[in-house]
Amino acid sequence: MSAPASKPHEIVERALGLSTADGCVVIADEHSTANLRWAGNALTTNGVTRGRTLTVIATVDGKEGTASGVVSRSAVTADELEPLVRAAEAAARGAGPAEDAQPLVSGVPTSPDFTDAPAETSSAVFADFAPALGEAFARARAGGRELYGFANHELVSTYLGTSTGLRLRYDQPNGTLELNAKSPDRTRSAWAGRATRDFKDVDPAALDAELAVRLGWAERRIELPAGRYETLLPPTAVADLLIYQLWSASGRDAAEGRTVFSKPGGGTRVGEKLTDLPLTLRSDPDEPGLECAPFVIAHSSGGDQSVFDNGLPAPATEWVSAGVLNRLTTTRHSAGLTGLPVAPALGNLILDGGEDRSLQEMVASTERGLLLTCLWYIREVDPATLLLTGLTRDGVYLVENGEVTGEVNNFRFNESPVGLLGRATEAGRTEKTLPREWSDWFTRAAMPALRVPDFNMSSVSQGV
Repeated sequence: MSAPASKPHEIVERALGLSTADGCVVIADEHSTANLRWAGNALTTNGVTRGRTLTVIATVDGKEGTASGVVSRSAVTADELEPLVRAAEAAARGAGPAEDAQPLVSGVPTSPDFTDAPAETSSAVFADFAPALGEAFARARAGGRELYGFANHELVSTYLGTSTGLRLRYDQPNGTLELNAKSPDRTRSAWAGRATRDFKDVDPAALDAELAVRLGWAERRIELPAGRYETLLPPTAVADLLIYQLWSASGRDAAEGRTVFSKPGGGTRVGEKLTDLPLTLRSDPDEPGLECAPFVIAHSSGGDQSVFDNGLPAPATEWVSAGVLNRLTTTRHSAGLTGLPVAPALGNLILDGGEDRSLQEMVASTERGLLLTCLWYIREVDPATLLLTGLTRDGVYLVENGEVTGEVNNFRFNESPVGLLGRATEAGRTEKTLPREWSDWFTRAAMPALRVPDFNMSSVSQGV
């Protein structure tokens, strides 16, 4: 029987000690999850999981350049550690020179908690939430609603060590709540979601009350044709669109003429105004409630991340400053190619600079338009304009003279987030939100609602 694995920091140190490559990076991810699921106003399942993933990155210098090899495995025991290190070294020696090769990062102060035990979540994270959810079930049952959904909490402790002396550690909590309310005949449905670090700031009663209002709106059904409509995009929909914009903001791709941020004739659009609204799109590892790793954690190279940048400080960055494109994502390698500043991607995204107005206040000042709940199945149509398509879901509502007068059919849309920013006439109050489409990959976002005068509903959809 294999010997049990050691503590995470000991595994990192041992792997580095076993390395015979010219350079080595070791990343140990200790992850634990707790979850609840419910259907028809009753809990159905719950569970807790724990695991470890170990990534070894070996770099080998050669006459033509430096090669890298990356191997990741889960549930690595102490006996399996040396074969893992050797596999990464073999991969590096069998590879050609890495285009993104740079000297491994050095000189970053050691995390004071590097040798501490990993953080773990448990069912205790739901100690206050679960009873409140039970009360929401009772209210929903009395009100003729059925609640479905799930709550998930994950805690990942990442330990990063390198042959250049880096010893970094970061604990990332990540909680999501998705709640659906349905009418008993299942003809009406409404959705709400929240992102949270610890479930202490999530109120199931408030969410149920919000969903009850939306189910009430849906009692009147109105059919509308495809077309361009004044549309209020709630924060969750804005987040889904702008996260995709961030993922498409590669400095290298822009400089090579392949994206919406490429300047005609060469170069990038950095410095150009994207919107007349004074909006700032930014990422900040210290943003309250949305904290994320303040250094690069790269398990592979590709796009605008590089394994050679592991441990590189990732400071607060304004991607768009007061409406002007300010930064595109770069590695040290792509920054050198393009002449752009080094700007690593971070794990959160915030859009602010709008007016201090709630979505309800924006509805009240709408003569006629559509109010969306969320977007779904978002896909790219044209990278040159960042044209995206997707579907509305779980409620599109007609607003007339400042009031919601009914639910309309769903639509397929065709829009570019860059184009939307340029045409938006109003932005509301920024609030933390859960992106519906990207909640499996990106949850730390804060966005305002946006008013777009001519959102393109390209066709009617039967989606729900």
